[in-house]
Amino acid sequence: MDIRPLVSFSRTVHEQVTAHREVEDASGREDVPWHALDSDAALERLGSSRDGLDGDDAARRLAEVGPNELADEDGVSPLSLLVSQFTGPLILLLFFAAGLSLAVGLLPGRDPGYTDAALILLILLGNGLFGFVQDYRAEQALAALREMATPDATVRRGGSIRAVPATEVVPGDVVVLEAGDAVPADARILTAADCRADESTLTGESAPVDKAADPVEADAALADRESVLHAGTTVVRGRAEAVVVATAMDTELGAIADQLGQARQRETPFEIEVDRLGRRIGVGIVALILLIAAVQLFLTATDPVVVLLVAVTLAVAAVPEGLPAVVTLTLALGSRTLMERNALVRNLAVVESLGAVDYIVTDKTGTLTENRMTVTHAWLPDDRTVELDGGSASSGTAAEDGGASAATDAAAAADSASAAVPGPNPELDPSLAALLSCGARCNDTKELDDGAHRGDPTEVALVNAAAGAGLDGSRDPDDRLREVPFTSERKRMSVVVDAFDAPGDGPVALVKGAPEEIVARCDRVLVDGEIESLTDERRERVEATVTAFADDALRVLGFAYASEADPDADDETLESGLVFLGLQGMTDPAREGVAEAVADCRDAGVQVTMATGDTPRTARAIAREVGIDADSVVTGTEVAAMDDEELGQVVKETNVFARVAPEHKVRILRALQDAGYTVAMTGDGVNDAPALGNADVGIAMGDRGTQVAQGASDVVLRDDNFVTIRDAIAEGRGIFDNIRKFVNYLLSANAGEVFVVFLGTLLGAALFPAVFASESALVITPVALLWLNLVTDGFPALALGADPKSNDVMRRPPRPRDEGVLDRRTVASILGIGVALTGAGLGVFFYALSRSGDLVVAQTVLFTFLVTAELVRTQSVRLRYRLSPLSNPWLLGAVGLSLALHLVLLYTPVADLFGVVPLGLTEWGWVAGAFVPFLAANLCLVWLNDRLFDS
Repeated sequence: MDIRPLVSFSRTVHEQVTAHREVEDASGREDVPWHALDSDAALERLGSSRDGLDGDDAARRLAEVGPNELADEDGVSPLSLLVSQFTGPLILLLFFAAGLSLAVGLLPGRDPGYTDAALILLILLGNGLFGFVQDYRAEQALAALREMATPDATVRRGGSIRAVPATEVVPGDVVVLEAGDAVPADARILTAADCRADESTLTGESAPVDKAADPVEADAALADRESVLHAGTTVVRGRAEAVVVATAMDTELGAIADQLGQARQRETPFEIEVDRLGRRIGVGIVALILLIAAVQLFLTATDPVVVLLVAVTLAVAAVPEGLPAVVTLTLALGSRTLMERNALVRNLAVVESLGAVDYIVTDKTGTLTENRMTVTHAWLPDDRTVELDGGSASSGTAAEDGGASAATDAAAAADSASAAVPGPNPELDPSLAALLSCGARCNDTKELDDGAHRGDPTEVALVNAAAGAGLDGSRDPDDRLREVPFTSERKRMSVVVDAFDAPGDGPVALVKGAPEEIVARCDRVLVDGEIESLTDERRERVEATVTAFADDALRVLGFAYASEADPDADDETLESGLVFLGLQGMTDPAREGVAEAVADCRDAGVQVTMATGDTPRTARAIAREVGIDADSVVTGTEVAAMDDEELGQVVKETNVFARVAPEHKVRILRALQDAGYTVAMTGDGVNDAPALGNADVGIAMGDRGTQVAQGASDVVLRDDNFVTIRDAIAEGRGIFDNIRKFVNYLLSANAGEVFVVFLGTLLGAALFPAVFASESALVITPVALLWLNLVTDGFPALALGADPKSNDVMRRPPRPRDEGVLDRRTVASILGIGVALTGAGLGVFFYALSRSGDLVVAQTVLFTFLVTAELVRTQSVRLRYRLSPLSNPWLLGAVGLSLALHLVLLYTPVADLFGVVPLGLTEWGWVAGAFVPFLAANLCLVWLNDRLFDS
């Protein structure tokens, strides 16, 4: 959706048409590169001025453009969601079976099968309601995006400053922003004073971005547009005034909302497989019924009434009534297991899809890293690099390297450290203490009541570094005699304080900023507590260290001081003749355990790719730190220039993408998906939401993640730990194994039942024509088959869904995307067991019929054999996964329960409802005798499948 602001700037028709054309030409985020325009040109193009709009003009624009809020999408109707639970292929097959059961009543002398139909419909209702409750979590991404708007905005209207609702901000408004303010709309900066904005949720760059009024290149990436403030970001330092250039859906935030709305509604691999499985079963049932009907009508001249009765029985036998409920409940159990592992599943079908993932496209900030700037290295003028442990006030530690090294030698420095300085430590090296103290005091952070600090993340990192090394990290505002604020032009900040723990008398000027700016104003250095000359050799060493730090993706600041400073001196005088204290390098560090998790994913055949809005240098350094191949780094600009075919090749060869915008992430994902991969996307920011919505599995961070990302995702990691993704993949693979087990179990039983009904009817009419002359003569009744499918098979199948993972689950490669539940081995097992069940079952049926002469006794013997044989079958389907018979107590309990229910059915008045009779020891002996060939066939089939499919 693209809202075009058609603004009337005058009452005359001519001026209205002119204004219409101007604003139409200027509308759209990509048509006009506002960041490249001069601020005055932007004002002119928008028909505004530095005094802002007058009230009437703003009202007219609001009426034409509409409120500054994101477009609302129609929500999911609860009724339509409920109806969708009853439209799958297997569900429709169950309706068909229930309908046939009732249709029997239309036959002469027959009553409708109310019991059969009621049981089927009861299962359908329970399964549908369960799925409805699990799936009724409508997408909240757009609602979360709307909540990001501030309730009020400060604007200039007619030259005066006033507060208006953020929804009433229009293009041409001049907004006034200070530290802590959320930006209500995309705006071109007019003036800025030491302004920095946190754009991490929009661009993925963890460090705040300097903002200024100077235009930038027209083709600058989103993260490099320093002359524009974006809706949904926050000013963390300084102040700015900016003219609004886009509101609502025309903003970068609106573009993300638009992409979410256009996200491809992709079925999960498992949903595709279940749909395919249901269709196969449906086609098979129809074909089988037509075949049997043709055989009976044309070859055996069977009465049409009997043909229809057999068709009903076959339909009930063939449809696995318990399968939808077992699938849903198994996925729910998997969802609960993942919840215990800190992964909240928002879409049940995704539980299994996790196991099919073979590509993870992950954001950097907050996912692989902590999204917290941390000082990790300090360099002192005596050519020492000091490695800091993260600047934690509670556990600060510094390790000093006695030789000349840069950040690239950090590992060697740690190994050869000559001293470890735990904090707090009053005996901290004086030079290091002066460097860290300068960073903490030349600082504008504010200390909260709980001792934490709020402010620019870079300055918070400096305070934490000092506190972690045992120094007082707090700043006393009353101690400051003067401040010269940081600006993007000056690239430095200075304060004057009464005293400072370094050679010289007060007052003392403390200065920090870009290393080249600080060194240029120094003529001396502090070495081992003594002031020495800053030689050319030392200057070169500073430059080399800055370069080395930068190569390791460290943001580097230089620090210096001057004693006997005059607080009233001009800025240039105050910041000259300085004593250089050293450098501090900081970064957004990798999260603990991420490197191990990435390695485990790689061992499991899952490729990890980084796509971040950060710079290529930073992306490469973090990728190498966590074990991602970073030999090749492709930028978002390069992605945009590629066609789909070229990008499809690049994504297979590249593991790090930098400076990517939301639309680039979506293209990367689609390229991988179009290549046949099952892709998981992880992220936490607003900029990640479109890709999360398009991914096969969208994984958002629960702690640091925005509501937008969480609303667009399928899985939310409550602990923000990449390690949890590895565990979730393992669980997903185990769940798929369990689904394959109970599908094998249920369908092999159904195959056997179908063969029994089909062949039994034909053989019975040939071998015992007198017995099978009756219309009601069947080898087994439909209600007995329904009991088998829903009760006898249902409980063990559900327990199979709780089977433990096999030991090799994370040592296998991901299963191919086109490999379904029914692989060749599973199909062979289903058919083989079906044949074995049929042979042994019909053998004992006809033996019992010949010995007893009673059809009901023979039906009961066959019924009992099928029940007990299918219960024993639960163990043979687990042999493929090398699981002990005692490893699943739930399965043992389910088998015991099913057997107990069958005994209750046989030896209580319930037997009359199912048309069976109690069995004596003789009949039980016949059942036991049928087990010998059936068990032998099972063992032979397992041995044969191992040789054919596992070699």
